[in-house]
Amino acid sequence: MRHVIALDVGGTGMKAALVGTDGTLLHEARRATDRERGAEAVIESILAFAADLRAHGEEHLGESAVAAGVAVPGIVDSAKGIAVYAANLGWRDVPLRALLAERLGSVPVALGHDVRTGGLAEGRIGAGRGTDRFLFVPLGTGIAGAIGIAGTIEAGAHGDAGEIGHIVVRPEGPDCSCGQRGCLETLASAAAVTRAWAAASGDPGADAADCAKAVESGDPAAIEVWQNAVDALAAGLVTALTLLDPGTLIIGGGLAEAGETLFTPLRAAVEERITFQKPPHIVPAALGDTAGCLGAGLLAWDLLSTEVSA
Repeated sequence: MRHVIALDVGGTGMKAALVGTDGTLLHEARRATDRERGAEAVIESILAFAADLRAHGEEHLGESAVAAGVAVPGIVDSAKGIAVYAANLGWRDVPLRALLAERLGSVPVALGHDVRTGGLAEGRIGAGRGTDRFLFVPLGTGIAGAIGIAGTIEAGAHGDAGEIGHIVVRPEGPDCSCGQRGCLETLASAAAVTRAWAAASGDPGADAADCAKAVESGDPAAIEVWQNAVDALAAGLVTALTLLDPGTLIIGGGLAEAGETLFTPLRAAVEERITFQKPPHIVPAALGDTAGCLGAGLLAWDLLSTEVSA
């Protein structure tokens, strides 16, 4: 059966699948990255996982994968197939596309940024399906974004488009790792809510999910922490709306798991801030943690389509 390999590489684990021509997941697997052993071990783990997936396809589907798609975090040069930098994986300038192509017997390989790849899946087959213009914003340890235009993701001139997490929303706010102060991700990411709630509750082990539960139970301190994050997020999103005019905002990541505890006040906060802008549909992501893997499969099929048309 004709299929491609799809790999989503995270900071601690990898999600993978063999994906059929109609997007069906024919086989799924997960594996650790082995990052505690260093960058070289991570790279070898990726290559070995891909090779095992190829072998599984040969044994159970009757043929080898015709292409592979890989999503990785950090800075990615998709055009050159290079994983430029990822702090949580410890690598720099890894020619991952070439290494994978060699390990997989010279099949075509597509390399993509994890958030943009996840956004591609959400836009085509998830919450943004049928939407011509959307912005996908996962709220996790940090905040990033993927700009969807007519079924594709805009990478930007240098591969950095969509970095909404580094919009400054509070100029006197906390220091950000990027060198600025008051960036959106320092105030409205799941990590930011975790820090704020741990301080407010006096419990160093408390996290964003605990804060959401406390909000639902009416805790005033939790409500204040939560609303501060929502207000910051709304400010950043309205800036993005002004620049991009998307029809749909797709919110994902760990913070979105709070459901309407997040979405009800967020929709209200965005509505309060917009003036001339058209209000977008604000919806939760549909694909969860499978978005990156599904998007990697789409990248692989897109690569084959491009080669055929060329």
